[in-house]
Amino acid sequence: MTASKFPAARRGLGLIALAVLGTVSSSWAIAQDETTGPYIGGNVGRTRADFDNGSINRTLAGQGLTVQSTTEDNSGTGYKLFGGYQLNRNFAVEGGYFDLGKSSYTFNTTPVGTFNGQTRVRGLNLDLVGMLPVTDRFSVLGRIGAAYAQSRASFNSTGNVPVNTTNPRRNDTNLKVGLGMQYAITEALAVRAELERYRINDPIRNRGHIDMASVGLIYRFGPKAQTPVAQAYVPPAYVAPPPPPAPVYVAPPPPPAPVYVAPAPAYEPPARAAREGRN
Repeated sequence: MTASKFPAARRGLGLIALAVLGTVSSSWAIAQDETTGPYIGGNVGRTRADFDNGSINRTLAGQGLTVQSTTEDNSGTGYKLFGGYQLNRNFAVEGGYFDLGKSSYTFNTTPVGTFNGQTRVRGLNLDLVGMLPVTDRFSVLGRIGAAYAQSRASFNSTGNVPVNTTNPRRNDTNLKVGLGMQYAITEALAVRAELERYRINDPIRNRGHIDMASVGLIYRFGPKAQTPVAQAYVPPAYVAPPPPPAPVYVAPPPPPAPVYVAPAPAYEPPARAAREGRN
C-alpha cells in the first residue's frame, strides 16, 4: 500500500485540521474562561502505516532479483502518554511520549528467496491543542505539532536474497496533526477520542506516515469550582421594638403684665373758658 493511493484522504485531513484550528482561533475574542492549569493523560489505540515500497523494489532489482509478490501487515497497537497545561478555555500545550507500534512486510523474489522486514516507531512530541466547547461538557479539538521519532528496522532473508544490514535506524523531526473530541466526566476527569497523523521517515522505505486512532483519559490538577451547598432556613431572631418615648410636659407661657393707660382729661367747652377769663 503506497502513500500515493491516499492523496484525497491526506488533503481532507489537513483541511479539516485547518478548519477546526481556524474556528477555535476565531473564538479567542468571544469566549474566555478562567480554566487553566496542568493535566496528565494517556491514550491507547490502533495504528496503520502507509509507506512507499519502491525503494525496496529498486534495491532488490539492483541485486538481480525480481519481486513476485508482497505481503504487508501495516496495522499495530500504539499508545501515548502526555502532560499538558491549559492556557485558557481554547488553547493548551501538550508534550509527551508515543509508541506507534510495529509494521512488517515480506517480499517474495525470483530467484527464489524472501526479504522480511519489521519497523517500530517511537518518539517525543510537542503540540499546540485548540479546543472549541460545544456544551459545558463536550468539546471538539484540533492539534498541530512536531514529532521527534526514531524509526528502527530489523531485516532477515532466505534463499538468494542477501541482507547488507540488519538493524538500521533513523531519527527525524516531522509534522503531526490531529482531530478529536473530549467529554468531561467530572471537573477533574475527561475522556478523549482522537485521530492523529505522524509524518515518519522509515530507514528503508523513506518518507511516509502512520495514523493512530485512540481513546484515553485526562486528569486535571488544581482547584475545582465549588458546588454551593443548600442550607436549612433559619428564621431571624425576634427583637422587641423599643418602647415609645415618655411624653414631655411643656408649661404654658405666663400671661402678659397689664399695661396702665391714664384717662384722658375732661372736655371743657370753649365758651365757658372765655367767660372765666374776662372776669
